[in-house]
Amino acid sequence: MSDFRQQALDYHELPVPGKMAVTLTKPAKTSHDLSLAYSPGVAEPVREIAADPENAYRYTSKGNTVAVISNGTAILGLGNLGPLASKPVMEGKALLFKTFADIDATDIEVKHNTTEDFINTVAAIADTFGGINLEDIKAPECFEIEKALIERCRVPVFHDDQHGTAIVTAAGMINALEIQDKKIEDATFVCLGAGAAAIACMTMLVKCGAQREHIYMLDRKGVIHTQRDDLNAYKALFANNTDKRTLQDAIKGADAFLGLSGPNLLGEEDIKLMAEKPVVFACSNPDPEIKPELAQTVRPDVIMGTGRSDYPNQVNNVLCFPFLFRGALDVRATEINDEMKVAAVHALAELAKESVPQSVLDAYEGVDSMEFGSEYVLPKPMDPRLLPRVAKAVAEAAVKSGVAKIALPENYMA
Repeated sequence: MSDFRQQALDYHELPVPGKMAVTLTKPAKTSHDLSLAYSPGVAEPVREIAADPENAYRYTSKGNTVAVISNGTAILGLGNLGPLASKPVMEGKALLFKTFADIDATDIEVKHNTTEDFINTVAAIADTFGGINLEDIKAPECFEIEKALIERCRVPVFHDDQHGTAIVTAAGMINALEIQDKKIEDATFVCLGAGAAAIACMTMLVKCGAQREHIYMLDRKGVIHTQRDDLNAYKALFANNTDKRTLQDAIKGADAFLGLSGPNLLGEEDIKLMAEKPVVFACSNPDPEIKPELAQTVRPDVIMGTGRSDYPNQVNNVLCFPFLFRGALDVRATEINDEMKVAAVHALAELAKESVPQSVLDAYEGVDSMEFGSEYVLPKPMDPRLLPRVAKAVAEAAVKSGVAKIALPENYMA
């Protein structure tokens, strides 16, 4: 057993199992405290909420809570291991919500027989929370699940594997293309992988200016093109009218590559075919589609990004989801719409162009400087500016687009 594996197991087991616990926000030391907390005092907020459900935000913790929900059908890169096996990941997500945005998150693992069962279960409990974060649900079911829950729930529903990945990827890709003196609307993209994250990423890039006819998406059978008759509705959105069939066909002359597939699927001969000054985001985790050191040896002009923290330009969902939900919760958004997602993209992209504070450098051992460029296209997760910048951009977009139930508080995130 490797040292790191044992460290990870010890971390989760000791001194108490798991990563989360419940803490009290009110005193409970006297009989009077208990009479206020429970019977008879608790009857008063019950009556207020019964008269107006919005009062739940005044008298309960609803407004600062998120449910992190999975069925365990696509856990990390490990596959369908079942709901209970997903619990450490969902607890980890809850830890990140609390650490980065002070949001109280509860992990919920759902066992079900059909997609409809899962949807009904989540819809039935959704009003307990301020928001729903779906996680580690395989495609294409995840699309149906998210769509149905958005329609049925009165709180924002967000599948982070799709949209969190897409927001961070789009922010990094926009900046990398800019550094390479390329415009997103002119760039040709190759996306290796056609699952939930890949489809969401390319959809977000289109919303940010990429042209669908410049996108070549590949699944296990090759390029997704208009002559194929085996495409689901989600893949069909990216069917290109082309005679390109293989990765080598598609990547020749491409400006950008996005990998959301598996390890070592992009070879050095493939990357040689790309246009000058390419961008390669190889996000298969933990092993990327091509190792950065190999890519940079073959193409010294490349800008690389991966899903790993031990290389520059980590494409990391934690740059997005805590702050996105913070902004949504603070204006009681009824949904997380495209305007809010695009606002998050631009907030992240712009922050990467600013001077990095010393506190961020101190958080990364052995790093003396960070500045916008080929090895710094995205902010670092420990950057304290992420919370005010992204949350405010999202909250403002929610208000402007009409999905906020309350106005942005005065001096919000000042």
